[in-house]
Amino acid sequence: MKTLIAAALATTALTAPLAAQEIEEFRIGILGGENAQDRLNSHECLKTYTEEELGVPVKLFAPADYNGVIQGLLGGTIDMAWLGASGYAKTFLDDPEAVEPVLVKINLDGSYGYHSIGFARKDSGITSLEDMQGKKFGFGDPNSTSGYLIPAIEIPQQTGASMENGDYFGEVVFTGGHEQTIVAVNNGDVDGGVTWADGQGNWEDGYNSGALRKAVDAGLVDMNDLVEIWRSKPIPEGPVVLRKALPEEVKAKMVALVDGMYDTDPECTYNISAGESLGFDPITHDAYLSIIEARKAESQ
Repeated sequence: MKTLIAAALATTALTAPLAAQEIEEFRIGILGGENAQDRLNSHECLKTYTEEELGVPVKLFAPADYNGVIQGLLGGTIDMAWLGASGYAKTFLDDPEAVEPVLVKINLDGSYGYHSIGFARKDSGITSLEDMQGKKFGFGDPNSTSGYLIPAIEIPQQTGASMENGDYFGEVVFTGGHEQTIVAVNNGDVDGGVTWADGQGNWEDGYNSGALRKAVDAGLVDMNDLVEIWRSKPIPEGPVVLRKALPEEVKAKMVALVDGMYDTDPECTYNISAGESLGFDPITHDAYLSIIEARKAESQ
């Protein structure tokens, strides 16, 4: 009889709704790219869906820089985030057991790549990297793939010079994030800079998705005032990651929730994927091996 009761209790525990006995709350980190309040507003729909799915309170965190999210994942104070590829590489290199990539944003053409886009004000007369020689250039965040890692590798290959002040560009600065770079170029605080976009669709819309699209949606810029001056090779879109230590049921529920978002709520998908997309599809660690190697080489 005791054996039967024990078995019955075990079965009940396995089939009971997810509750505080497994996790007490769920914490979602949101990378920089736009101001904190806009990031929180964009993800409010995901917060609501997650609370309904997991049955626990959900908190959104929008740290000032990329490293805030990365350290939260490493320290176990953030459970889920959409990282850039370079941010994932740093997280993996610091602790291979901290997180696992589970999903990736899919572009309208079915690809999951994007580009680092170099841009300047149209009225500056700058139309190419050659025109940027001796001028002020803006990076976003040191842990950004498109806002630092990739352009810091590819631009010197094109110019034959380093990114050090005075070597090719007159001055190189970090603005703090993608939105800050866009505003800095638009305001003339820097002569040119880099941000991210899928590179698909129309320039005047800020392309289909990315930081430029978010800036257009927010009314921060008129793309007709800007011009593209450089474009990187395709970069693998960064992954949605989950903390490996989470209960498997929690991870499965969150993968299913975000994976199905495109069908259940296209508007929420637009908000959390920075523009038009086909939603999110499964991805694995192997998709980021080249970025991990690039990050490793850059740090040496």
